[in-house]
Amino acid sequence: MANNTSSVQLIQGAVQQYAWGKVGKSSKVALLCANADLSFNLKDDEPYAELWMGAHPKAPSKLIGGDKNLLDFVKEYPGVLGEKVVSQFGVLPFLFKVLSVAKSLSIQAHPDKALAEKLHVERPEVYRDSNHKPEMAIALTEFEALCGFRPVKEIVQFLEAVPELEAVVGKVTADRLKAKCLNGVSDVASSLKECFSNVILSEKHIREECLNTLVQRIEKMKEDNLNLEPVHGELLLRVHSQFPGDVGCFVIYFLNHILLSSGEAIFLGANVPHAYLSGDCIECMACSDNVVRAGLTPKLVDASTLCDMLDYLPTPAEDRKFQPKSSDYPFELVYDPPVKDFAVICIRVPSDHEKYVVKQHDSASILLCISGTASVAGIAGELKPGVVAFIPANVLMEIFPQGSEILLYRATCIL
Repeated sequence: MANNTSSVQLIQGAVQQYAWGKVGKSSKVALLCANADLSFNLKDDEPYAELWMGAHPKAPSKLIGGDKNLLDFVKEYPGVLGEKVVSQFGVLPFLFKVLSVAKSLSIQAHPDKALAEKLHVERPEVYRDSNHKPEMAIALTEFEALCGFRPVKEIVQFLEAVPELEAVVGKVTADRLKAKCLNGVSDVASSLKECFSNVILSEKHIREECLNTLVQRIEKMKEDNLNLEPVHGELLLRVHSQFPGDVGCFVIYFLNHILLSSGEAIFLGANVPHAYLSGDCIECMACSDNVVRAGLTPKLVDASTLCDMLDYLPTPAEDRKFQPKSSDYPFELVYDPPVKDFAVICIRVPSDHEKYVVKQHDSASILLCISGTASVAGIAGELKPGVVAFIPANVLMEIFPQGSEILLYRATCIL
């Protein structure tokens, strides 16, 4: 394939209409798709949860103007991936997404490669591949998530303010964690695991009874205009309204509650507990379907595996935010996580820039336009919000902004 802009392929991603997605025009996924494709039938009463861009076997992107999908294309022409990608992975190793979240996603974590291989051997009908699944989420709008264990001091404060939580944890177990916190013991992993596991593995009738009591108490506090912050009341009521009686409602007291502004990110490495709660984001992940869940979901729950695998490392919420790095190349901000499977580059081209060259990489990449319009050398049509391009390895892309700032996100590998 020639090293010029004519080698860039416009592609069409696959839309997933999961029930937790934002509905109609409130969904960033729907708006991007409708803007890029005039034939897209946007329905005001249907959810649009995810836009998949890549070569995932479940829903590979389609090449616009041809009869191939991206999976078949890279199999037929593996050279487009780049020599390093072919030698290390053999396939396009990442899946690029946009998510529009209206309702809480599951309490979950992803296994490292060793555990993924073990789970795949033991339960291939559930864990259908042997790969790890690190992820990164970059906010497009205000984005809300649970991520990683809170500092122990915060968890202890909730145990004291929420007796219903302590009842499910068990007083003896809760007291052990409190004592470690009081005495400044840094090694709290075993006690934290015991507390968390007691909740996740609690008997259904016990947790439902305690949750109902807690919900009624918070609702009364709200009626009386009392401060709900010490009991995390607003979030508890919201999550409980979505998943009544679910064990995941108690998990909000263990995990950091994180609010991301546009452009802020979190990286979800192996064994980090998390759940997306609301908002729109860019997401990039290693190609895998391995998710271990334990609440806030109608899907299969594997609670004991989750409790055993987690990283019980308490960290402040701010420390969970992943910081991008500036690039030597103009207008780039690089989100480069500690995995080889993917990196994400934010490109923001000023409106007064007449020409910009999206530089070549030695890895294939996928580029998504979020805002602004531009023409592209060698390609019919314009680059506008929702348009997606596959850029083969060692190929550059020349764009010509049309009077507005251009915001692009590019998924690639930095090897």
